[in-house]
Amino acid sequence: MTRARLAALAALAALAALAACASAPAPVPTAPAITAPAPTPTAVPASAPAPAPAPAPVAELPIEVRDAATRILTATLAGNAAWAKLTHLTDRIGHRLSGSKALDDAIAWATAALTADGHERVAAEPVLVPHWVRGEESATLLGPTPRRLALLGLGGSIGTPRRGVEAEVIVAHSFDELTALGDRVKGKIVLFDVRMPVWTEEHGPGYGAAVVYRYRGASAAAKQGAVAMLLRSLTARSLRSPHTGSMGYEEGVAKIPAAALSIEDAELLARLAAAGAAPRVRLVMGAKQLPDAPSANVVAELRGRERPDEIVVIGGHLDSWDVGQGAHDDGAGCVIAMEALSMLRKLGLRPRRTIRVVLYTNEENGVRGARGYAAAHKDELTRHVAAIESDSGGFAPWGFSASEETSAARLAHLARLTTLLAPIGATRTEASGSGTDVEISLAGSSALLLGLGVDGSHYFDYHHSDGDTLDKVDPGALSKNVAAMAVMAYALAELDLP
Repeated sequence: MTRARLAALAALAALAALAACASAPAPVPTAPAITAPAPTPTAVPASAPAPAPAPAPVAELPIEVRDAATRILTATLAGNAAWAKLTHLTDRIGHRLSGSKALDDAIAWATAALTADGHERVAAEPVLVPHWVRGEESATLLGPTPRRLALLGLGGSIGTPRRGVEAEVIVAHSFDELTALGDRVKGKIVLFDVRMPVWTEEHGPGYGAAVVYRYRGASAAAKQGAVAMLLRSLTARSLRSPHTGSMGYEEGVAKIPAAALSIEDAELLARLAAAGAAPRVRLVMGAKQLPDAPSANVVAELRGRERPDEIVVIGGHLDSWDVGQGAHDDGAGCVIAMEALSMLRKLGLRPRRTIRVVLYTNEENGVRGARGYAAAHKDELTRHVAAIESDSGGFAPWGFSASEETSAARLAHLARLTTLLAPIGATRTEASGSGTDVEISLAGSSALLLGLGVDGSHYFDYHHSDGDTLDKVDPGALSKNVAAMAVMAYALAELDLP
C-alpha cells in the first residue's frame, strides 16, 4: 500500500461514514455533528503500487478461463464501443449533478443502452437524492487592484445575500494557524491556502490531507466570526481552473458561504495579504438546497448459467459535479462497466454466477445510490460474491486494489487472476481500498471488494472542474480498462473464492 494512499484513506475515513442518507447524518468524530451531507470521498487514484510477490503462473488457472481471457482481450482491444458510449454521455448529456435534468437524461440513456445491448433484468431502481443548485456566482477582488477571480462554489454551501458579501481576506495555511489568528478573523473572509502536493510515483496525490479543509473549513472559520470561506482548489496543477466538491456544516455553528478559488487567485490573495495590502473581496453566490429529488440506480445483468443467485457487481457512479462533462469522474467508470458486460455477452461467455452492472446515483454529494442499493437488495446481500468499482478515471490500468481487510488468501487469489491481464500490463495488486459505492452498498457482506486501479498522475488536474471533458480521456486506455474489468469479472464469476 502506498504511503499516499494510507494518508488519504486515514484522512477520509471519518468523512465516508458521514455520507448522506435519508436520515440525518452521523457526527464527525473530530467535530460536532454535521447537518449537511459529508463529502463522498472520491476514489483516490493511487500511484502505481510496488510489485506484489510473484503470483502463481497463469498456467495454474483453468484452461477455459485462460481462453476466455484471451478472447476478451483480443475482442475488446480491437474495438471501441466504450468510447462511443462515453462520447454520447459527455457530448450529448454532459455534467450530471444529482437532482438535475441531465442526470435524469443519463439514467434514461443508460437504461436504454443496456437494454439495446441485450442484457437481462435492466431496471432503474428509484432513489431520492439531495438537490443542491449552484445559481449565479462570482468573486471580485476590489482592491488594491480590482480584478475578477476564478471561483466555484462548494457543493452544499449556502448562498450569499443578493448583493453579496464584501470583506477583507485573511489567510490561514492550517486549522492551527486559523485558531492562532483569534479575533482578527471576525468580520473577514477566511482563505485556506493549503497546498496540495504534486503527484509523485513514490507518494501519489496529497488529496487526503487537503480535503478536510474543503469539508470543515467553513464551520471552522465561522466559529471565529468569519463571514465567508474561500479555499485554494484541491489540485496541484492549474490553468486558473477552480475545482469544486462537497462541504458540510457543523450543527450549532453559523453557516457561511464557501467556495474554491483557482490556485493562481488563491496565491494572489495570499501574496497581497502577506505584503500587508489587505485584499478586499466581494463574493456573490446564488446557491440553495432544494427538496430531495427522485433519481435512480441503473442495473442490468448477465445471468449466471449455474449459480444465477450468486452475484458479482461491476460499476461506477452516473452522477457528476455540475462542471465539465464528468468524463473521468465518473463517466469513464460507467461505460467501462457497461461495455465489460456487453463484451461478455457478445462473446457468448456466460459464467457460472451472475454479473450485475450497477450505475450508482448520487455518489458525489450524498451516496444515496449506494444506500439505496443496499436497501433494495438487502435480501440478497449475502449472495454477493465480489464487486469491482471504477471511480478513478479512465487512465491506463495497472491492476486492482482490494479493501484493506481482505485476507491474505484472497489477495493471493487476486494476484493469480491478474496474471490473465499481463498483455495489458494490469497485473499489480494492493490492499488499499476499493470504492465508496461498493463499500457502502455491500457493507456487512463477505464479498471481495475491488477497485480498478489506474494511473493517477493526472486525475486531480481535472477532478471536479471544467477540465473534466472527453478530450482528456485516451480511447486506448479506456479499452484496456474495459478488458481488465471484463476479464476480472468473468474470472470472479466463474471460479470459487478462497
